[in-house]
Amino acid sequence: MRVPVDLVETLAVILDEGSLDAAARRLHLTPSAVSQRVRALERIAGQVLLVRSKPARATEAAHRFVRYARQLALLERDAFDGIDAGVTTVPLAVNADSLATWFLPPLARAAAAHDVVFDLHRDDQDFTAGLLESGTVMGAVTSRRVPVAGCRVSTLGALRYEAVAAPAFAERWFAGADVGHGPDRDALGPDRDALASAPVVDFDRRDELQTRWLRGARVDVDAPPRHRVPASQDFATAVLLGLGWALLPTLQSRAHVDRGELVRLGGDDIVVPLYWQQWNLASPLLDAVADEVVAEARRVLEPVA
Repeated sequence: MRVPVDLVETLAVILDEGSLDAAARRLHLTPSAVSQRVRALERIAGQVLLVRSKPARATEAAHRFVRYARQLALLERDAFDGIDAGVTTVPLAVNADSLATWFLPPLARAAAAHDVVFDLHRDDQDFTAGLLESGTVMGAVTSRRVPVAGCRVSTLGALRYEAVAAPAFAERWFAGADVGHGPDRDALGPDRDALASAPVVDFDRRDELQTRWLRGARVDVDAPPRHRVPASQDFATAVLLGLGWALLPTLQSRAHVDRGELVRLGGDDIVVPLYWQQWNLASPLLDAVADEVVAEARRVLEPVA
């Protein structure tokens, strides 16, 4: 069965815009015509594809059609390569710490060389692969090594995290501990009782880094009070201001440690391997973006063990 292109394109636009009315404005159609296209696609699929909520949401069955629509758009753009076909939007998924440290420079180089704009979706590296599966994005920085169905994978490198705190915070909560200047960087400075009491900064409720570090230090992970600051730069600022201690990427923390604005708490660093996954399409544009991303990652990240 052949699926009309205008139907799947309309479904993707609705999800991008968040509502049928907004999609109608973008497509220069009436809301009624947009709704009729969705119903026609649902009749072909034999399933409900769109949850008509605010914002509109795709059902599980819709993911294959959304992915198909985005792949068609990318292939159409590549077919007109060298001809003024306008600017192409490439949706990508990335974890917050990569976005805050190394991910934007390669995108800037790609945008300078190609008529492309990026629609970035930020999520934890353990969950970005799901956005590939749903068709929401064309490429993703992910901790998932096994390729998503229909995708190919490249190793980027490892992002290293270290436990740090502001000097005043460390003095208040870890007084007398060998913090920040001990001879053994891996030696844990604060004792377990202090760590059980000192406030922690988490990114959000899915942030497991601080919990993993506490577990490695044999501290009750439910004991410390926790702040939640769901933005990477603001997260680092919260630690610098002394709201609590946390694990920061060494790419982000190194300069602050060197200037004495942060001190290391010691203990084991946490190293997170990262991979690039993208749709397995012969797309010169997507490949050019991937080449920039992979090259930058391999320049600044640690090799994956």
